[in-house]
Amino acid sequence: MSSIKKLIPMLDRILVKRAEAIATTKGGILIPEKSQAKTLEGTVIAVGPGARNTSGQHVPVAIKEGDKVLLPEFGGTKIELADKKEYLLFRESDILAKIE
Repeated sequence: MSSIKKLIPMLDRILVKRAEAIATTKGGILIPEKSQAKTLEGTVIAVGPGARNTSGQHVPVAIKEGDKVLLPEFGGTKIELADKKEYLLFRESDILAKIE
């Protein structure tokens, strides 16, 4: 967790940890990694301070740390930190929805 604390997204960028793919069926059968569907859900780990609009006013980010979000199928910048886990960096406008 300490390496995540050192990474602070800039402007309106959001650091997300993608939810784990389902590896077994309800009956207990293991699903091969190549056949697992990509999960489009994630948890927000860190949030930037926000961007500026055309008139120079600060626009804060509407998403906060700990929120569950719906991610696009493609996009985002992959980042691997010291804890060997993979995270994705998105702009706020790329996030599809907040899940409550």
